[in-house]
Amino acid sequence: MPVFDFRFTVSAPLARVREFHSSPEVLSTLTPPPLSVRLHEFGNMQEGMVASFAVGLGPLAMEWKARHEEVSDHGFTDVQVEGPLQRWRHTHSFIPQESDRTLIWEHIEYEYPSGWRGWLSRLMFGKIPLLGLFTYRKWTTKRALERD
Repeated sequence: MPVFDFRFTVSAPLARVREFHSSPEVLSTLTPPPLSVRLHEFGNMQEGMVASFAVGLGPLAMEWKARHEEVSDHGFTDVQVEGPLQRWRHTHSFIPQESDRTLIWEHIEYEYPSGWRGWLSRLMFGKIPLLGLFTYRKWTTKRALERD
């Protein structure tokens, strides 16, 4: 099973990092162009909350539902309920380094489906596309949280 890890530090306190990631707009904010996100359902960040959305590239869109688990002040885990992969478990960990610095650690365990969906999901969710996505997310998160 593939695993992807990405870590970076942001100059912001834990509470601010947590608040940023709890916002319904965060998925759109962290999605790089030319991709787009259309939210169908996204509630308050709490245990068991299900987010439903579509991620698109031009006229093509993938529907996705993810349940939030292990929700705490130090992060949460998104577990794919329905979506383009066979399995997707994405843990967001927020680890205070100092009072005004927080380490963000993204850990993803995933599996590809078989057939043409597996081929397509390997193109979209392979190591190189994930590295590009999370590099963009790092830049966007730092920009949003370090602008004071």
